[in-house]
Amino acid sequence: TLQADMSLSTVVVAILVFLTIHEGSVVGNQVVNLRCRCITKERKPIGRRIVALEVHPVSSHCAEIQIIATLKMEKRKVCLDPKAPWVQKVLKNRRAR
Repeated sequence: TLQADMSLSTVVVAILVFLTIHEGSVVGNQVVNLRCRCITKERKPIGRRIVALEVHPVSSHCAEIQIIATLKMEKRKVCLDPKAPWVQKVLKNRRAR
């Protein structure tokens, strides 16, 4: 029936909207990702090429610490493995400054 078709299409639209909202949320003019940003993490030392570090603590959106380094030359962002000894050393040196 027509009413059942409209009800089904309403449910489908509601599910699609929910899935879209779940992926990200808008805060001011910025889109905030509601999941971990770091999927792969660099384990090899790249300490001398780092110009900036971002440390994102554990949150309700990501169950692990995320460390994102911006590299000097190409300004590319790379996720670092927080368990790698060289990363821990870089963090310790940056905190000491």
